[in-house]
Amino acid sequence: MIADNLASVRHRMAAAAARAGRNASDVRLVVVTKTVPVEKIAQARAAGACLFGENRVQEAVDKIDALAGQDLAWHFIGHLQKNKVKYVIGRFGLIHSVDSAALAGRIGALSLERGLETAILIQVNISGETSKSGVSPDDLEETLLAVSGVSGVRVEGLMTIPPYDPDPEASRPFFARLRELARTFEGAGGASLRELSMGMSGDFEVAIEEGATLVRVGTAIFGKRPNPGG
Repeated sequence: MIADNLASVRHRMAAAAARAGRNASDVRLVVVTKTVPVEKIAQARAAGACLFGENRVQEAVDKIDALAGQDLAWHFIGHLQKNKVKYVIGRFGLIHSVDSAALAGRIGALSLERGLETAILIQVNISGETSKSGVSPDDLEETLLAVSGVSGVRVEGLMTIPPYDPDPEASRPFFARLRELARTFEGAGGASLRELSMGMSGDFEVAIEEGATLVRVGTAIFGKRPNPGG
């Protein structure tokens, strides 16, 4: 089932890219493994998945350690508290969910201590929902400029999570807005905003049509879980 679901998601991604006149290779699939046991993650790897995303620090650390040596790449996509940053540095190729200059500063400081540079995305709360983290669009330029002075981090793009709606089209304005913000503030403080992390199981095709370079998909691959991750 996992192999079939993964193939279906990849087919849908390619079709969405074609509709938008994009190359399918320009969009990467982050397979979200929140609450998914390591046995199923290994099945996804055997079916060709190579990039995985985790929402919770301790759960992520346990899985990364358990699957060490299986050539998996990991992204951290959940809310990150400053006191948990020490567990994340060096384990993830990209942190999608940096929601403040202060958090970026903490990531940078610990990265420098370990002789590393950590790639990050700035999470933007386009909807303004109080239940979601992220900087407001009005504060994005200021945040990018502040983070530009932080050694040990490298801003590679933006991330957003639209309000939940069963209709994928309802997400389109939020994805389009993130794309517009990336174009507007490209180069602010020297930041490259080439990566756009947006779209989950219910709306990743719309996200790709609007310019996503990273889509975070879990439920469409592993099925419904108690706390689905994407």
